[in-house]
Amino acid sequence: MTLTQLEIFSLVAELRGFTAAAMRLGISQSAVSHAIKSLEQELGVELLRRHQSAVELSDIGQQLLLRARAMLGLANTLRQEAADAQGMRRGTLRIGSFGPTSSMKLLPPLLQRYRALHPGIEVHIDEGPDRQVIQWLDERRIDVGFVVLPEERFDTVALMEDQMVALLPAAHPLAAHPGLALKDLCHDPFVLTEAGSSELVTRLFNAAQLTPNVRYRCSQLLSTLHVVGRGDAVSVVSEGSLPAGEYPGFVVRPLMPRVRRRIGLAVLDSRQISPATRAFIDLARPA
Repeated sequence: MTLTQLEIFSLVAELRGFTAAAMRLGISQSAVSHAIKSLEQELGVELLRRHQSAVELSDIGQQLLLRARAMLGLANTLRQEAADAQGMRRGTLRIGSFGPTSSMKLLPPLLQRYRALHPGIEVHIDEGPDRQVIQWLDERRIDVGFVVLPEERFDTVALMEDQMVALLPAAHPLAAHPGLALKDLCHDPFVLTEAGSSELVTRLFNAAQLTPNVRYRCSQLLSTLHVVGRGDAVSVVSEGSLPAGEYPGFVVRPLMPRVRRRIGLAVLDSRQISPATRAFIDLARPA
């Protein structure tokens, strides 16, 4: 069993195909197939079920994928530590990011400083909803992720705090109110932004034993703003995710009582992170 075989197996499982994995790795499809077949023969189990259009993990393949990713993560840490001894001239950093707050506000200046200090580190960024970043951390697909705090099962560093706000069409009858309760937002059509703090919004309504009238689900905040601006729905988003400047077509009102949101960085175990990951966290840590 080699690390190359485990890397190929992990990528085939992630991309659900031999061809896609071969293209990502820059090798032939036959080389991918050979690596998987050799790994299955050595372990004596079927890791992947082949179908005409895609592949899927077998039950034992699901279990071994987590182990494989853990081994690949450890190998990457070893390489990073060796590179650190030489001034961190090489390495890889995998970051998970969600929504405009982390992807557009927090991450760009951090990356600019990080690349200036560590130009030899290759940075990979995966973007998805907040719950997706949590899953990537659990599955060891990323080294560090931006998350909504608290997240008790991870080691975390708090970065910033903002608040959740209501979005209303400018002509809405409640637009003149200085603040709004969650119950005020349950009568109109509601739009939920999947890319932002959708889990937090859902938890807020559930905790209040309220059910918003979700008619729209938008993958990006910009789409949510257009839906609200057209007068089609109301929403709840984080204040930090909103673009700067005026908001034509809609108004922003704080929730009453106020709901704070904290954003931070999370890793599975801070004792086992690579030097490249530690350098990124140290750079992001508030002074």
